[in-house]
Amino acid sequence: MKKGILVSKTIMRSIIALFCLATLSFGCKKPQGFEYRSIKNFQVEKIGLNKTQLAMELVYFNPNNFGVDLKHVDCDIYINKSYLGKYVLDTTMHIDKRSEFSLPSRIQVDMKNVFKNTLTVLTSQEVQVDVTGNTRVGKAGIFITVPFTYSGKHKFSLF
Repeated sequence: MKKGILVSKTIMRSIIALFCLATLSFGCKKPQGFEYRSIKNFQVEKIGLNKTQLAMELVYFNPNNFGVDLKHVDCDIYINKSYLGKYVLDTTMHIDKRSEFSLPSRIQVDMKNVFKNTLTVLTSQEVQVDVTGNTRVGKAGIFITVPFTYSGKHKFSLF
């Protein structure tokens, strides 16, 4: 009989723990996506005919009233509607509430897509940059996927 009571207490504790976890997760506000701010420290690291490697820091703002952990970023980058490359970040980092932060970034650029639009880019004063992807953000070890998109015009000049 004691064994049955012990199993029942264990089951009850598990149910109570699951109920508390469910209550906390439904009571918490879903994290908002990060806001893009700017690019800084842009560098061309390696130039090649097929692939070129770019390095930069992407500056974002966390609009949430709580700190979050960023676990993963995966996005596609387009310049003037042509695919430029894919960006993946697999580093976990903590981001403070309502603060700006920088993501160190390296992007492998497929040069055949760049060559298609070289004349358009060189003759224009600005380029259209579109980014679509997902981030994994969370708090206290519970992570969710947050999709994001960015679209904006940026001034571009070689001279």
